[in-house]
Amino acid sequence: MTIKERNNTNKIKTISLFSGAGGLDIGAIMAGAHIVFANDMMKEACMSYSTNIGSHIINGDINSVMNRLDGIEDVDMVIGGPPCQGFSVAGKMDVNDKRSQLIWSYVKVVSKVKPKAFIMENVKALGLLDKWKPIREKLLLEFRNLGYSVNFIILNASDYDVPQARERIFVIGIKGNCNNVPNWEKMIKHYSHKAPTVREALQVLDKAGYGNNPSTCRAKITLASNPILRKSPYAGMLFNGLGRPTRIDGYSATLPASMGGNKTPIIDEKELYENCAPWIVTYHDEIMKDPTKAAFMEAPSFLRRMTVEEAAILQTFPIEYKFCGSQSSKYTQIGNAVPCNMAKAVATMVINVLNGDENVIYQPKEHNLFDFCYAEN
Repeated sequence: MTIKERNNTNKIKTISLFSGAGGLDIGAIMAGAHIVFANDMMKEACMSYSTNIGSHIINGDINSVMNRLDGIEDVDMVIGGPPCQGFSVAGKMDVNDKRSQLIWSYVKVVSKVKPKAFIMENVKALGLLDKWKPIREKLLLEFRNLGYSVNFIILNASDYDVPQARERIFVIGIKGNCNNVPNWEKMIKHYSHKAPTVREALQVLDKAGYGNNPSTCRAKITLASNPILRKSPYAGMLFNGLGRPTRIDGYSATLPASMGGNKTPIIDEKELYENCAPWIVTYHDEIMKDPTKAAFMEAPSFLRRMTVEEAAILQTFPIEYKFCGSQSSKYTQIGNAVPCNMAKAVATMVINVLNGDENVIYQPKEHNLFDFCYAEN
């Protein structure tokens, strides 16, 4: 059964906001959601969504199309990941960034449609940094004042069947018992699933440039003459540009929305296809011992950029998923997405509560609403 067919047969009536290419939606559909409305600003992402999931997505600013929600009643769940650049550690951290204000548009939709539950995804920084404490406290209080028992949790995607060390915050609310604080940390443990390695995940694909893995990135890879060195060869900046080497027998670093060109992660083909030792480890050891050996030059030819299809697999999109738009747009859509398997775990937990298959576990009464949960498995 395709994602589109499954969505049409599911029962949990769901509204999706800031849907992008549909990573969060795919996970929710696999968990039992029936998406009846979706929305995103990016035209190409909406094209991808419509092609693979359904024509119920509307392209445009949610604040301009909110009236399209007027006839939708008896909503079970709202899901969505408002743009996070204003909160991201990697971004400029501007609280006045218009994209940061879209979390309040999400709250407005919840207030309007009054779902039984909601799931809001964002970057880890929103839940951890003191700079954003007033924002997260206001956010939790807004939801609580709307009648939801709410809390948030920070999850690592690699604990939920995603071969990527990607950490994200999920703000989750259930209608009722608004003076109680849910213990999502304890509940989500039952839904964890150890991820495959990058090597294991990519076995479903042909070699780069062939068969089901055609979308190669031709951006040249050059070594930095003044590399930024870290203890790990997979950290720091050993190459020019922002693309970093991929840990083949472990988990990928977070795939960013900025992928494309020299910002695209790097794959060692000899390591991936011939089981050779990772070149980057040997090179890192050499320049750690003698930094003068670092020089601007082309990298070995067996180092290449991660393909669109490989990035999609590492975000756990279905192998048959078809992305629309330019190569740059496809990378952006993939990097912006919530990993599908991670979304499935969170949505399954929430839908099980809605279906009465699981009871919400609450924190002790003395627990502060503003204490965050950091799930470790």
